[in-house]
Amino acid sequence: MYLMRIGAPGAEKPVARIDDDTYVDLSDTVTDFDEAFFGSGGIDRVRPVVAERVAAGQVSRFAGERVGAPIARPHQILCIGLNYRDHAAESGMAVPDEPILFTKSPNTLIGPNDDVRIPRGSTRTDWEVELGIVIGRRTSYLDSVDDARAAIAGYVVVNDVSERGFQLERGGQWAKGKSAETFNPAGPWLATADEIDDVLALDMWLDVNGVRRQTGSTKTMIFDPYFIVHYLSQFLVLEPGDLINTGTPPGVGMGLTPPVYLQPGDVMELGIKHLGTQRQRVLAPR
Repeated sequence: MYLMRIGAPGAEKPVARIDDDTYVDLSDTVTDFDEAFFGSGGIDRVRPVVAERVAAGQVSRFAGERVGAPIARPHQILCIGLNYRDHAAESGMAVPDEPILFTKSPNTLIGPNDDVRIPRGSTRTDWEVELGIVIGRRTSYLDSVDDARAAIAGYVVVNDVSERGFQLERGGQWAKGKSAETFNPAGPWLATADEIDDVLALDMWLDVNGVRRQTGSTKTMIFDPYFIVHYLSQFLVLEPGDLINTGTPPGVGMGLTPPVYLQPGDVMELGIKHLGTQRQRVLAPR
């Protein structure tokens, strides 16, 4: 099943994507794809509703509506840094022995095709295509990595937009360079975990102004999604609907020679196999 939220910001309605042209409206059954939905077994609850409506021909056609992030604002956005060996190398940083954890403000979450705005004082705003994990139930102290599978609701494309100067040169934690407004496009849809045969065989890519910058695959992750969820559960409570950004392959602007950073008017296009594509226009600071 593929869950989407369509409509104006703050007024998105929950739907199930059937194909590129059609969807099933779930707004009479589901308030939103949020913590309450995921925490109450919402995915299993709406499966028969979707099947019944498809069988009855009760489907709607997409008509150019804005696509929002496929989940409502989560309790938290957690991020794993340097999770691809070749990205660690291009960043000039050691490959971590354990996952590097940082947080990203939940209010960075936007739709997959919404504009991204460069923050004030920025000269080094950068791109990062990533696989996002959405948590499906309240989770802590998992006993094994295998137990993590049942805790995952599904997967999304995310762009972990970053300001490198804020992140690396302003002291303190990486969150400074990760939490500007619009810095977490997500979607277009959430693919429930059963739709992904092998989460470690997903090709991923990102273009800036039509130039391919990132080409990678989740198969080269250092720490896979199940390990990450199990690992994080030892340190904090994961809530239903939480989002985990799992790291980026090489090709970020910081790693190019010379470095290349986003400018007003640039266009980012990115995607992951089975999870759809995004397109963002870059805006000047306010």
